[in-house]
This record gives sequence, structure tokens and C-alpha cells, in this order.
Amino acid sequence: MYLDIVILSHLQRGPVHGYELKRKVSQTTAYALHNNTLYPALRRFEEAGAVTKTAETLPGRPPRHVYEITELGRELLHDMLADLTPEQAADENEFLTRVGQFEHLTADERGRVLSARTEALGVQKTHLAGLAERSTRSRNHEWGGLVVAELAGRIDRELAWIERLTGLVDQP
Repeated sequence: MYLDIVILSHLQRGPVHGYELKRKVSQTTAYALHNNTLYPALRRFEEAGAVTKTAETLPGRPPRHVYEITELGRELLHDMLADLTPEQAADENEFLTRVGQFEHLTADERGRVLSARTEALGVQKTHLAGLAERSTRSRNHEWGGLVVAELAGRIDRELAWIERLTGLVDQP
């Protein structure tokens, strides 16, 4: 789902052909978008009325397709940004993609995204605490205990960051 958000957010900047869209996504994310991901998504968006496709003719070359987001597509993008299910909230990419687009959300919507992630991190932290307890009882898992401690520390750091973000949700 976060790739759908990334694709639509790039289209929001203006009409673009598929290769250029793929290049822009790769430049702004650490993800190499492949044709078998991009074009089915664009087709889905086109069928839903979120994107239009026009053929641009070039002399001596086959036509290339240019994609443009529609008003319905802008609404869809907003809805995807504002909605963060518990499963998505547990996924770092889903969460960070939304935070990176917070300028498109209201303060209440931002707060709900941050709350959903906080809840998901709480579930993860509880799970890690159980793993740490088992690791402590079993001396054969020292390396596993180090991993669990690192992951718990990352959660604590992210929770502190979310707390700082929560103080900023009212800013445009």
C-alpha cells in the first residue's frame, strides 16, 4: 500500500510518463520500483478513475504513455494517507510514508496516524519483553538477547520521536 501512496504522491506533482515516474520514485526512496509493480498499480488507478493515461507521440518513436492524477486520485491519496490500519501501523514503511506526507493531513489525522503507530509499537514491545524474559532464563540465547535488547531500544527511541512529532501535529 505504501508504494501506492508513493506513486500517487509523485503524480500529484504533475503529469509524467512511466519511466520518469519509476526514476523519480527510486531517487526519493530507497526502493527500486519495478515495471511489474508500477504498471499494474497505474492500471488499477486508471480503472478506478484516480489516474488518466494519454499517449504522447514522438517523431520516429513509439508513443509513450503519460499519467496524470485526477481529483478522485487526490482524494484517494488523502484517504490512504489518513487511514492507517493496525497491520499497516506495525509496518515501518507504511508509517514513515505517511509521516513524510503529513503536510496533506489535518492535525487530527496526523494524531491518529501517530497514535496507531504508538499502539503498534506497544504490541511489539510487549512481544519483545516476553522474548527477553525467555532469553534470560535460557543462557543458550545470549546473541538473541542482544538482538531483542537492540530492538527494544529502537522502539524506545521511536516512541520518543513520536512524542516529539505529536507536539508538532498542529503545525502546517
